[in-house]
Amino acid sequence: MINVNYRSISQINGPLLFVEGIENAAYNEIVTITMENGESRTGQVLESRKGIAVVQVFGSTLGMDTSRTRVRFTGSTARVAVSSDMLGRVFNGLALPIDSGPGIIGGEKIEIVGDAINPYSREEPSEFIETGISTIDGMNTLVRGQKLPIFSGSGLPHNQLAAQIARQAKVKGKDEGFAVIFGAMGITSEEANYFINEFRSTGAISRSVLFLNLSSDPSMERIILPRIALSTAEYLAYTENMHILVILTDMTNYCEALREISSAREEVPGRRGYPGYMYTDLSTIYERAGKIKGKSGSITQIPILTMPGDDITHPIPDLTGYITEGQIVLSRDLLRGGIYPPVNVLPSLSRLMNQGIGKGRTREDHRGVADQIYSAYANGRDLRSLSAIVGEEALSKNDRTYLSFATNYEKRYVNQALDEDRSIEETLDLGWELLSVLPESDMKRVKREHVSKYGRWSKEDALS
Repeated sequence: MINVNYRSISQINGPLLFVEGIENAAYNEIVTITMENGESRTGQVLESRKGIAVVQVFGSTLGMDTSRTRVRFTGSTARVAVSSDMLGRVFNGLALPIDSGPGIIGGEKIEIVGDAINPYSREEPSEFIETGISTIDGMNTLVRGQKLPIFSGSGLPHNQLAAQIARQAKVKGKDEGFAVIFGAMGITSEEANYFINEFRSTGAISRSVLFLNLSSDPSMERIILPRIALSTAEYLAYTENMHILVILTDMTNYCEALREISSAREEVPGRRGYPGYMYTDLSTIYERAGKIKGKSGSITQIPILTMPGDDITHPIPDLTGYITEGQIVLSRDLLRGGIYPPVNVLPSLSRLMNQGIGKGRTREDHRGVADQIYSAYANGRDLRSLSAIVGEEALSKNDRTYLSFATNYEKRYVNQALDEDRSIEETLDLGWELLSVLPESDMKRVKREHVSKYGRWSKEDALS
């Protein structure tokens, strides 16, 4: 079948071709489409049944004629050429260079649909990744091999946060190969230029691979891009023995492309029009993060998604939360208050935090300080709501202290500059400094020996 050109297209529906008379087309098989004017495009088999192959075109179907367009089935699935030479390069959603550099020659060609990691072969994540951002390092710690998404909203600075994490991320106390795979789907030209300039101006490009899909590019590229990015990450992690951080933005654009293709195939829609298999599809991306026993490399993943209407119950963040190990939630209210990054730590969570912190990893007081800050900030936020009703004058002196703590916590701990890279020690010390305005007797979530060692209360405070 490889050398046969078919002219049996029965229908063209958006980005899909329906080719008749095909008995043995394989799922995900790559096809070559040649138009009447000689122009060639690539496609992929999405479905094959009853002698009809449904082909997704990587590009526009404009100008295709059902009777004159030829389709050739190659007999192979989508592969990408990968090499360590990809570091420092910028590619489009199909792994073609867009930085005026040469193509990847001599690299190993691997399938973009990677194998799932056998749960028995998974190694438990346990190593702290320092991002230099206090709300992540101190309160929602990222651990090597984890998948920790960022839940954002339209207009929130998730792009700046993604670039800052990519620039500053490192494995504390380790001198090992560390690289960032950055994949952007459905972004504007302005956003693409921002990412390229940000990576180049800071020097982060030397240890990064960028895959950029513009909003004007075909939607199918948005389906392919994260798989190409993760295949590259798997090669660098498990062949080159590097530790890889994969940042994918915006997964909402990925899901919209999935819905568009599902609609073109006239599938029965699920919640809010998204396909019923979206959970399974997302899991094939998120579950490619982790550590494998016997392999020195690892893949850590930070998917970023914008919640439509800031609705955290929307199917995209909802399903993402089921698959991943926590979430970092950005707040519009904090952004209005001039806070960057506007991370709301109260609904945020890192389920693997305890496995990457403590003595020998971060510091012995880490868990206690984080818990005490959570408690004090939650109390201060509740009192802020109460004071808006009864007035601050109606609060007790102790309540006003917690109210002041919440404000100072947002302005000094949460808020930091775009280029500010705080060490975990600086983050924990700042936490103790902020807690020192509270009564020492209220420090019930930290060990007494840690209060004595790191606390900033005077003897007079202790006696009072």
